[in-house]
Parts: sequence; structure tokens; C-alpha cells
Amino acid sequence: MTDLGALHVVQPGAGRSYWQPVPANGFIDVLMAPDMVAMEQKFGFGRQTVAPGCHVREHAHDRNEELIHVVSGRGRAVIEGEDHVMQPGSTFFLGRNRRHMFVNEGDSELVFLWLILPNGLETFFAAIGRERRDGEPHPMPFARPADVLAIEARTVFAPPPADGGRQP
Repeated sequence: MTDLGALHVVQPGAGRSYWQPVPANGFIDVLMAPDMVAMEQKFGFGRQTVAPGCHVREHAHDRNEELIHVVSGRGRAVIEGEDHVMQPGSTFFLGRNRRHMFVNEGDSELVFLWLILPNGLETFFAAIGRERRDGEPHPMPFARPADVLAIEARTVFAPPPADGGRQP
């Protein structure tokens, strides 16, 4: 066969990883992205861990579609103001401009996989986070960068709502 696409394998602990600021206080593992392997359809894929009692703030993607699949933990997805249970096996498709947030309501980490097309989420996580090495202890909670709105605008986020968005 002469028309084979690219191949890239990432073993556990071998992806790029970033500590995330408040309010998520967890970390992101970027497992696949266009700068890691030649892709015909550009996408980003990774795993997000949200600490107990923390959340991913309300947001939307105006140029992207996103898929979320819960691996472990329990929580609540708030999509367009409606609550949905997040538990292992829950899967969510979020079309463009669907406002959503994820809240960890359990006493353990909420872990989910994310896939975004086209890519760009991995760039956002790198810009707002701090590099993480597998197995190192959690840092003290840290704030989002002062220019987070500019970072959001140049990556994959719709402008924030005028009211600042819902809170958990």
C-alpha cells in the first residue's frame, strides 16, 4: 500500500501535560494535536482532570465542535443552563456556540477525554497552564493569566457573555 496516513503512538505519561489555574485546579494531558503528527483533519485530543469541588467555567466555542467522554469521577455538565449528570461512560457532543461548564461534585477527581475539531484547545491549555511532569505533586492553586481573554480569542473560544457566565 502506498497511500498510508501518519501514525503516532502516545503511551501513558508521555503526552504534554499542563497544570491548570483556578477554577479547575487540575491538569490537562494533550495526547494528539497537529503539531505532534501530520493530520488530514486537524483536531486536538486529550484528557482533563478537575479537582474535587472545582469546575471548568462556562464557555462556548464559536468555530469548533467538541466531544467529551467521562472516564472517572462524578459531576455535572451545565449545557445551555440545563444540568446533565457526568459519570463514567457519559458522552457529550457540543456543537458550535453551545455554552457549557463542567462541575466536579464528587470527592475524587473528575476525569474526561476531550476531542475538538478543528484543533486549538491544546494551544489554549499550554498558554494558561504550567508545564507538568507525570507524578509530581499538585502545585498551590494559581490564577489565570491577566490576558486570558486575548488568549481565548486567538484560540477556540467564543467571546464571554456580557454577564460573565453562570457559576456552579
